[in-house]
Amino acid sequence: MWPDRRLIELLGIEHPIVLAPMAGFATAELAVSVCKAGGLGSVGCATLKPEAAAKAIEELRQVARKPINANFFCHAPAKADAGREQAWRARLSPYYRELEIDETPLPRLDLAPFGEAMCEMIEATRPDVVSFHFGLPAAALVARIKAAGCRVISSATTVEEARWLEAHGADAVIAQGAEAGGHRATFLASDLDRAMASQSGTLALVPQIADAVQIPVIAAGGIADGRGIAAAFALGASGVQIGTAFLRCPEAGTSPLHREALLRARDNDTVLTNVFTGRPARAIANRLPRELGPLSEAAPDFPLPMGELPLLRAKAEQQGSRDFMPLWSGQAVALGTEMPARELVLKLVEDASQRFAQLSAKPPSAASRHGARTA
Repeated sequence: MWPDRRLIELLGIEHPIVLAPMAGFATAELAVSVCKAGGLGSVGCATLKPEAAAKAIEELRQVARKPINANFFCHAPAKADAGREQAWRARLSPYYRELEIDETPLPRLDLAPFGEAMCEMIEATRPDVVSFHFGLPAAALVARIKAAGCRVISSATTVEEARWLEAHGADAVIAQGAEAGGHRATFLASDLDRAMASQSGTLALVPQIADAVQIPVIAAGGIADGRGIAAAFALGASGVQIGTAFLRCPEAGTSPLHREALLRARDNDTVLTNVFTGRPARAIANRLPRELGPLSEAAPDFPLPMGELPLLRAKAEQQGSRDFMPLWSGQAVALGTEMPARELVLKLVEDASQRFAQLSAKPPSAASRHGARTA
């Protein structure tokens, strides 16, 4: 039924549906369900140590017994700026006082980008697919990953980034439109916040990237049902990556407060904000981005702001409040439904098949239409 089978053949999957590797939300149970339905299950390893990442990959492989995807970050390390970090804590100070929390500074949080230790882990575990956000690692590391038999994919938010990824060894590119939930994959822009003002939507981005590269294109952003999947293929994509639609599945690691926000959200309830992590990311608007952002020049480099929020989040959530919780979500949130992930994948496939059939059906002739009107 799929009009373009390049991604299916490249990754060895039945349906060209990729589970977005949402760290903390795309649980092993969720990924397994997607795999067993014929899609590509993903595990987010960017926040894990190599040992934990290896364990997650092995557990997923043993249960799924189908192709799996392990995802990592390729961000630039945060620049040390004590003054900026202290100023950010000062902005959060009123919230600490309001919730009666001790303002003793928490240990500085940092996330190492994909490097030598993770590459050795990949060479040992050999997941079928290794995907990246924020570009690609050094050429030597990419070569080692591919030599281990892994397919390499990464995300682009512009045609320039897609061409760069193809030139640097990517086997497929994810075209991430502005509608997508979570972090922007942007990696060539010198000013991230300024780049957000010009980011293309999926409808405009996918065909331009499809025209610019020879590798398969995976559409991401605003796709939550069969209509979106069919549209992505009509635009030149070979597959889709879906995240928000899976957040309400029982297998997802989505908290009750987050699930409630997803249930209530509408098309204009999300914003691009950097106040949670230091990089622009799409989430349902709540108190923190409304009062400090949504895009704040004062926010420290990624991922430092994440280390300032655990106490605020915990105390607020104990009181039933979502004020300080990053409610990651794409703009198609209102199209989501609550059902097991396997059922959701099969429904997406069935609905897309019906859309393909409708689009390929021969339209009635002018004479037959006239006859139907006069009969």
